[in-house]
Formats: sequence, C-alpha cells, structure tokens
Amino acid sequence: RPHAEDFSVDSSFSQVQVEFYVNENTFKERLKLFFIKNQRSSLRIRLFNFSLKLLTCLLYIVRVLLDNPEEGIGCWECEKQNYTAFNQSTKINWSHIFWVDRKMPLWAVQVSIALISFLETMLLIYLSYKGNIWEQIFRISFILEMINTVPFIITIFWPPLRNLFIPVFLNCWLAKYALENMINDLHRAIQRTQSAMFNQVLILICTLLCLVFTGTCGIQHLERAGEKLSLFKSFYFCIVTFSTVGYGDVTPKIWPSQLLVVIMICVALVVLPLQFEELVYLWMERQKSGGNYSRHRAQTEKHVVLCVSSLKIDLLMDFLNEFYAHPRLQDYYVVILCPTEMDIQVRRVLQIPLWSQRVIYLQGSALKDQDLMRAKMDNGEACFILSSRNEVDRTAADHQTILRAWAVKDFAPNCPLYVQILKPENKFHVKFADHVVCEEECKYAMLALNCVCPATSTLITLLVHTSRGQEGQESPEQWQRMYGRCSGNEVYHIRMGDSKFFMEYEGKSFTYAAFHAHKKYGVCLIGLLTPGPRHIMTASDTCFYINITKEENSAFIFKQEEKQKKKGFAGRGTYDGPSRLPVHSIIASMGTVAMDLQNTECRPANSSKLSLPAENGSGHHTPRDVLEPCLCLAAPERCVCGRLCPGPHAAGFSLRRRYVKGYPPNSPYIGSSPTLCHLLPEKAPFCCLRLDKGCKHNSFEDAKAYGFKNKLIIVSAETAGNGLYNFIVPLRAYYRSRKELNPIVLLLDNKQVLFCGPEHHFLEAICCFPMVYYMEGTIDNLDSLLQCGIIYADNLVVVDKESTMSAEEDYMADAKTIVNVQTMFRLFPSLSIITELTHPSNMRFMQFRAKDSYSLALSKLEKVREENGSNLAFMFRLPFAAGRVFSISMLDTLLYQSFVKDYMITITRLLLGLDTTPGSGYLCAMKITEDDLWIRTYGRLFQKLCSSSAEIPIGIYRTESHMFATSEVGAAGGRSRAS
Repeated sequence: RPHAEDFSVDSSFSQVQVEFYVNENTFKERLKLFFIKNQRSSLRIRLFNFSLKLLTCLLYIVRVLLDNPEEGIGCWECEKQNYTAFNQSTKINWSHIFWVDRKMPLWAVQVSIALISFLETMLLIYLSYKGNIWEQIFRISFILEMINTVPFIITIFWPPLRNLFIPVFLNCWLAKYALENMINDLHRAIQRTQSAMFNQVLILICTLLCLVFTGTCGIQHLERAGEKLSLFKSFYFCIVTFSTVGYGDVTPKIWPSQLLVVIMICVALVVLPLQFEELVYLWMERQKSGGNYSRHRAQTEKHVVLCVSSLKIDLLMDFLNEFYAHPRLQDYYVVILCPTEMDIQVRRVLQIPLWSQRVIYLQGSALKDQDLMRAKMDNGEACFILSSRNEVDRTAADHQTILRAWAVKDFAPNCPLYVQILKPENKFHVKFADHVVCEEECKYAMLALNCVCPATSTLITLLVHTSRGQEGQESPEQWQRMYGRCSGNEVYHIRMGDSKFFMEYEGKSFTYAAFHAHKKYGVCLIGLLTPGPRHIMTASDTCFYINITKEENSAFIFKQEEKQKKKGFAGRGTYDGPSRLPVHSIIASMGTVAMDLQNTECRPANSSKLSLPAENGSGHHTPRDVLEPCLCLAAPERCVCGRLCPGPHAAGFSLRRRYVKGYPPNSPYIGSSPTLCHLLPEKAPFCCLRLDKGCKHNSFEDAKAYGFKNKLIIVSAETAGNGLYNFIVPLRAYYRSRKELNPIVLLLDNKQVLFCGPEHHFLEAICCFPMVYYMEGTIDNLDSLLQCGIIYADNLVVVDKESTMSAEEDYMADAKTIVNVQTMFRLFPSLSIITELTHPSNMRFMQFRAKDSYSLALSKLEKVREENGSNLAFMFRLPFAAGRVFSISMLDTLLYQSFVKDYMITITRLLLGLDTTPGSGYLCAMKITEDDLWIRTYGRLFQKLCSSSAEIPIGIYRTESHMFATSEVGAAGGRSRAS
C-alpha cells in the first residue's frame, strides 16, 4: 500500500502571517509614494513649489524697486562706490552689474526660500534616480535650480557675497515647468482629461510671459551700467521689440544688454514657432473632432444628442429642418456624435450662422464613456440613434445601432432614447428605448397600402413633415395651390376639456363630434385614447385631430352670422343672398380652419338622413374625367351606406370553407403584434408556394395557368427578408373583402432562390396566407416578368435593393432601379409601378420625359423651392404626388417629430396596420363613381360618411386625364395629382 499522508492538525505547527508589498514599506518608497506616485500629495507639493517660484520672482521685483544705486554699491559691509561717478564714462562699470543693494530682511527671506528649493530638488533627484546621475544633472530645470539656490546658500557662510547679483528672475521658467506638471497631476487626481488644446494654449501663454519677464529684468539690470532704465521702460522695450513694431525711442546703450536682446530674439524665433505649430495642429485636430460640449452650457441650456455612423448632408438637413421647425425647440442645441471625420459639405453647412450657433459636431464613438461625457449625454433631453441604411450588410448596421443604444442606456439611464432600427427581427433588442422606428416594418406596410389605398406613402410623408402649408400658393394651377395648402396638415392632440373645438361635444359620440367639428371648424377628428365610433366623449379624453395648426395657435372669428342671429335672421338659410359663401367653400380642404363660419346648426334630431343644402344653381355638376379613391379611416363597426360606400360582398360557401379569419400562427420575428387576417385552413406545402415550378399538388408553372380572378400584386425584392411579412399582412387583413384579395407574387432577385429557395422560417411564416407565391427573377428580365404575370398585374412594387444602396457616387445608388423602372413604364404604360429609391432627390427621374414642358415647369418649381430652403422640395413631382415613388429616408422625420409628439409613431403604425387595438380603426379606400357625384364637395362627403357609416375621410386621391403635346411614344397617359 502506498504510504498514507497524515493531514491531522499538529499543535506544534503555528500559522504564518504573510505580508504583501513589503518593498513599499521602506523609507525611500514611502517618500516616493508621497512626492511622486500619489496624485493628490504630488499635486499639493507641485502647487507649493509653483508658489515658491512665483514668490521669488515677486521678491526680485521688490528688490529692484528698493535698490538705489545712487547711494553706492559694493560687497556686504564694504565701502560703497558712488553710481554717478562713473555715469559719464564710456567704459562699462562691471561693479554695477555684479553688485546690488539687498536689504537684510529681503536677503533672509530669499535665503530661506532658496534653501527649501535646494533641499526639495536634491530629494527629488534622489527619489527619481534610475542609475544615470548625469541625465539628472544636465537637465535644464536642475541647472536653473542650482543657479538660483546655491549662491544664496554660499552667502550664509560668506557674508561679503550677500550683495552679489543672482538672476532670480530665471525662476519664472521653473514656475512654468511646475505649472505644466501641476496640471498633469490635476488631471490624474480628478480622473478627468482636459483638452490638449487648453494645455497647449496655457504653455504658449506661459512661454510668452517668461520671455517678456526674462527680457525685462535682464535688460533693466544690465542697463544699470549704462543709461539707467526703469523696470517699466524695460517692459515697454520688450513688448515693442517682440511685437516687431520697434519705435526706437527706448534702446539698450551698452553691448551686454544688446547681446541679451539678440539672444532673446533668437530664442523667441526658435521657441515660439514650435509652440504655434503645435497649437495650429491641435486646432485642426480639434476642428475635426469637435472638442467638448461645455458642462456649464449643458446645465443651463437644453440639448439633444444625435448619434450616427456617418453623417451625410441630406440626413443632417432633414433632421435640422424638422427639429427646429417646432417653435419650442428654437433654444435647443444639437450635439452630433459621429465616429468619422466631418464631411466637407457638412462642414460648409455648419459654418452658416443659422446652424453654427446651435449645432456642435463631436468626432467620437457612443461606445466610449469619454465621448459620451464630452457630449454631456447625462444632461441631454434626448438621444437620437440612427442606423446607417447605406450599408450593404444591414444586419451589421443594426448590430452597431444596438450596441450604441446599450452604451447610451448604460451611461445615461435617464436620457430618453429615440432609436431607428432597420430589420424587424432586431427590434426586440432595443425594446427598452422610449421610441423605436423600424424601417422595414414601415416601408413594406406603406408599399402594400399603396397598392390598395393609392398615395398612402404621400399622405403619411406629408403628415410627418412639419410645414406651414404655404407651398405652391403662388402657382397658377389650382391643384398645386390646394395640394400645397393641405400639405401643412399635421396630427395634434388636446384634452377635450381644454378644447374649443371639441368641448361642446362632451357627452356625445365620437362620430357626432367628428361630424360637427369638421362642419363648424374644418378640423378632422381622427381618434381618442379610448377608441370606438360609439364612444361617449368626456372632458378627460385626449382628442387627436388633423389640422393646419394646433388649436392653441388658431383664431376664432365669427362674422355676419352672429350679427344676423342677434337681429332675428337666424331662420334664414345659409345660401340666402349673393354675399353668402357655401359651406363647401369653407371646408373644402381637409383641416383648413374656418375663419368665416356660416350657418352650422345641427340637422334636426328626427331626420333619418343627413340633409345637405344644395348649392346655388341647378345642382348639376359636370364630372371630371376620372375620380379615384378617397382615403378614409374606418371603424370595425362600419355599416353599409348605399352606392357611396359599398360594403364587402357576401362570400360564397366555397370561399367560407377555403379561407378562415385568425391570427397568423408563425411570426418571423419577436415583438410583432398579431393582426387578424384571412388565412388558409391548413398551411400550404412549401412546394406549392413556388409559382414558376409545378409540384405533385399542381402543375402550374406561370401566373396565367392559375387563372386568378383578381389583379396581381408583384413585389420585386432582392431577398426574402422578414420585412416582406409586413407587406403581406396589411393585404390579408380581416377588413379586406375576401372576394377582393389580390394574389401576391414575390419576385426575388437572389440567385440562392433558384437552387434552394428562401429560408425555412420565412416560408413557414407565409405559408398560412392565401394566394402568396414566390419565384426567382428580376425586373430587367422580360421572361421573368411574363412568367410572374406582369400582364395580369395591377401593381408592381420595386423594393430598393440592399446591394445597390452603396455606390462610389452616392446618388448613383438608384441608377439601375430607375432605368429598369423606366423600361417597365414604356413597356407597360397602364401598369401602376410603385418604386422605392435610396435618395429622394432621384425621384425626378421617375417616368422621365425629356420633352414634356409640364414636367420641366415642375422641375423649375422644385429648384426654386430648394433655393428657399424647403425640406419638401420634391412634393410637386408627379410621381411622388401620385404615390408612385417613395424613399424610406422621408420617414426619418417620424422619429424626429416624436420628440415633440410622442404619439406620432403609434398613430402611424395604426394607420399602416402594423398595430391593432380593440375598437381602433384602419385605413381603407373607397372609389367614387359618377353616380356618387351628387355629394359634390369634400365637406358634404365628410358629413355623409360620419353620419351614415361612422367613417372619417382624411384625404382625396384625384387623377386627371391629360394629353401630352409631345411626339414621344406613349405620350398619352394619365397624370396623377394628389389633393
């Protein structure tokens, strides 16, 4: 057996105490810790040393002022020689230079200070000795210490030398050296780094002062042997000389003082350029990095921080124009924190006085606490974190955004966060943020609604942009004036008990309040915090309404009507007399405040229909060529209202068995709110989702073989991303009639689809939706287009491709998309093509006609608006006004506007169908036919829908037929206009 060790405790063995860091217990180490290593004690010692040096310079000045050479000069207790005896001699009397008159008390003080300085210097030499004594001895600071201390110590033992001249004024250089070390110790002690710019400026100022002080004292002393100069005249001479003015009224007379001037000029020519060069270099670096945001300013002024990966001029101007469009934000500062160097265009813009006083650019990373401290993030009113959408790898861009959001939340947990994320699957990582906008969610939902509710993208874009509604008012065309006026509409909120618009409707239903508020004031009430058309309104309700401006900035002017009521003319009709205006002229444009209110009495309670008075005349109205859908916000409990609002058709038994209503069982990402949709009773096999290949369940290989009854919606995308889920859901929502569901074909550009198809989790998410298919192909391939059913399609949606978002020339990222869409426009002129672009400025090339005078006139109007600083210069472009082109960057203002209106993101998501709440409405379209034109005006339409079907119209989409005067092929077509 192996020997067993005995681990029993033996009382004869005692515990041994081990001490650590015994090397620091020596006397030398303790002194080194106190004088050098410890920041606080070292700072105190350097401050004491700095004070001693300044005191010696002050004592030197006192000695000069008390010195009177006329009383005689010489060694201590020797016979004095008269100064005037040699005043007329041309020879230099060196005794006037070597000897001074030093009083006994002054000598005692100077000796005491010299002794302390000498002992301190020797102690520091001993503590900092590292084996090379000569390195310590030949240091300039050591040599100056010996020059200014050793002679004083010698005079203790040899009294005759007590009047010997000692250049104590050279201690100013030692004071400068001590000040530099003191600042370094100060930064170490308080754990804060002052800018290098501050240190360099301080060093430069100290160098200039030392040069001037040294020259002043040296010349004054040497001129004792020549023409006597006072201390002030010597100072005057040095300033005039170093400033290169050189008046010549005061000059040194003897060669020693002249030699000193030559030496001082040479030293200045060597030292000062080096200092200025370092200062200029640091200044240029500071211009690049941006310096710091002042702590005092952060505590007294309000500021927000904008964190971006790279700052482009378009993004900057969109943010500044939208942020400062709100009156209460005019006194805010914007601090931009960006890791890259400032772009030339951005630098040029930030030098404009309008922005230079309010915008501060800091080069730094949000992941570094030092940079967050420079931006004073903990004092900020908000932090906006934007993703870099021009990155090829959008997932990597989201990862960077997530890390920035985590870093800001860790550093400043109380700072409100406004985060922009690109992909919906990454959204739950920033769930803690106060406001989050997911780009792909909003983009795909908006593109989908554009297919069923034309110009939804235009409507949402105008709602989230701040404008005064003054665009296009000088245009000769009526549609541009109306369109520009209505572009100023925004969403506002107010407590009902505080509102003049809605206070009188307390105790009434929501639709009643919407009806009469629009009739009386021209405002569009769209929602409450407690939704539902039958909700009885109370004073505590928060009302959300659309208007040109908020109620607080509106004036209420009652004119002729009130006067006539007082005179007893209340019973007369609204249209009596030629001077009276019809109702529709007051409330024709959605959201326009009625400044001249006419007869707005409610209809009788016993009336079963909404009775609207007819206009003066026969009542006959000539219809326009084409009138397209009217957008309206409908409630779930909507009722059918005759020809004007056709309800959903009753589905047949076969349809009822084929589709069911429910929530999608699979979601491709976490955090998406469920929406009630039309679903298949059973999930479709993955093989049946492929449009261009048959399988064992069917042999169809193109869209024609399927024989779809409704027009197709084709989506051209690069990959099967999770964002496409948000394109499908609004088109399969429960409030869409089952007979009116359009087949959806996903035309995927990625070659990987050709071999293995989209990823499994994406197919699992879409296989429960009816009539959703995919195939591989591109829009520049005619065979792919024909196979996916382009001739049977009503809408083609071209999604911006990630691989083309970055280009060598920024604005060329859309080149391929624009040319391909132009080709499609020529081949299929009746097809509605909805295109997403990277840069909004490129939308002027959509449906480009080089010889169209009308388009050229719009181009000139856009350029004038750009010169005037408008942030919606592109709004009159026909493709944008018609909802045919869209850029996701136009929705950046949604995040910026939520800083002032924290409900804007929620309302936008409800409008787009991304979120649903019990009792809330949804966005739908209604087509106006010739049989419905008896309604005649938008105001009457609003009242009709409110009273009959509890629907709230929020806009009109109007097209007008127009024949082009050019000879281009396909020149005849429809021009879309939005009002």
